[in-house]
Amino acid sequence: MVPIAWDNITDLESNLAAYLPDSYKYLLSTYGLVRTPNVLTKTCDLNVEISNVQDFLSLEDVCSLSKLYEMTGMPTGHILFASDSKGNMYCFKLSDCENKQTDCAVWFFDRAISSVTKVSDTFVEWLDGLNEPTTNNSI
Repeated sequence: MVPIAWDNITDLESNLAAYLPDSYKYLLSTYGLVRTPNVLTKTCDLNVEISNVQDFLSLEDVCSLSKLYEMTGMPTGHILFASDSKGNMYCFKLSDCENKQTDCAVWFFDRAISSVTKVSDTFVEWLDGLNEPTTNNSI
């Protein structure tokens, strides 16, 4: 993982006309883009139910995919930041990013049903949840 320059992050905010949460910007500027390409394999191998986040989007993809997904059925007003292995997306609400804030809620766009649902009250809480696999007895 390679940290992303602060100038690139502020350029993204300018392009989005929004303020990304400080917690997300800290992750990018300190660690870079998180990637878990083997998450599906590990889920099956370990017989556990874990978050299916596969990639944090590049800064270019944050902007372009947010627009593209709206054109293909996602409700308007969201900033995508991570994907899962099925093309679903994790995002922030644009309305939550109108002002500077330390943290904000995370939402999930389900492509199959074209709906957005809240999955966490904060980005930090959502990240913490990625580290808490639970046993899945139904597999």
